Amino acid sequence: MPCQLLKCDPATISFGARDTPEISSDATRDALNIASHNLITLRRPVVFPTETVYGLGALALDSSAASLIFSTKGRPADNPLIVHVSSMSMLHSILPPDYTFPPSYQVLMKHFWPGPLTMLFPRHAAIVPDIITAGQDTVAIRMPSHPVARALIAVANAPLAAPSANSSGKPSPTRAEHVYRDLGDKVDVILDGGPCGVGLESTVVDGLNADGHLRVLRPGGVTVEDLERTLREELQASGSVPRVLVHRRDYRDEAMEAAPTTPGMKYKHYSPSVPVILVNTLSNPSEPKQRQTIDSLVASLQARYPARPIHAGLMTPDDSRLAQVLHTHESISWRLFPLGKVSEPAVIAQRLFDGFLTLDREGVDAILIEGVAEEEEGLAVMNRVRKAAGETVWVSL
Repeated sequence: MPCQLLKCDPATISFGARDTPEISSDATRDALNIASHNLITLRRPVVFPTETVYGLGALALDSSAASLIFSTKGRPADNPLIVHVSSMSMLHSILPPDYTFPPSYQVLMKHFWPGPLTMLFPRHAAIVPDIITAGQDTVAIRMPSHPVARALIAVANAPLAAPSANSSGKPSPTRAEHVYRDLGDKVDVILDGGPCGVGLESTVVDGLNADGHLRVLRPGGVTVEDLERTLREELQASGSVPRVLVHRRDYRDEAMEAAPTTPGMKYKHYSPSVPVILVNTLSNPSEPKQRQTIDSLVASLQARYPARPIHAGLMTPDDSRLAQVLHTHESISWRLFPLGKVSEPAVIAQRLFDGFLTLDREGVDAILIEGVAEEEEGLAVMNRVRKAAGETVWVSL
């Protein structure tokens, strides 16, 4: 059966007080019903847009249906999935009946749900299958804010497990055409809701520790600064504001890295089919004492392909000096993919995966991407870039 690429207009979907979607477009309603039929009746996965990236969804509470996510993506079985819900009542239906939300979770759900924030909850073993959590005793859950995603879950009336809709290890798709080129021969339905607004996967947090602190397992669409500010504003009067600790920046957990509780912690991710080189131009305490010159960087690229002209992709902020300097080296044909202004890390995040996929499709020999400051959305950007890059260099401008 050929893949159906079905248009869905997010602007025609709204939600009432009872979390029920109201859909004014017949075409969008029909597309959602077709996708729901594939999920519920055929037990087949479908692709749908979220505010972060496009997801490959299947019934989260059906082991057989969820297993098709792994086979379609080529995803390792020990890499857990995130469960997506459309309402608080759906969330409660899959949690242990005696579980009480800690104050930090109440604040985060109030401010960031629906939205690009995933939280770890105790797993209800009688309801959530082992395949979803990779055998862990916690389950990662979020409520997406994209109207198409939330409406699909509501129409299907079932929680959906949904990692990014790409072959395992490749850059996450932020447009329907990205998915179609990668998985179009492996899925039956792709709902096209336009480009994703955030462009990076959700932030994943764990607030289940006995010390009460919030641990960011994966930075993403909700920034660490957002989390800290919101918790401080809401809980300061109580005298108990949890700290926000970022994995690998503020602490390490080798046991969790070996048996992760959430996606994106164990395996290399986000890599196009061509080499990615992270080029650091900012000062960093961990940098080598001696930086490369631009000439030596260009020479190292030329040494990789000595017998032919080189076509290199270059991903830099719009106001970067790196692009200006590299373009003076005409021995290499540069394809520039601008990421946005340095002062707008959210725009850089939104364009990151599109840049990887666009340059890869154009057949460049390698992709150079300039590092950005690890602040606001820049923290999540650099988390993804480091996982994608096979090499890191420090250069002096």
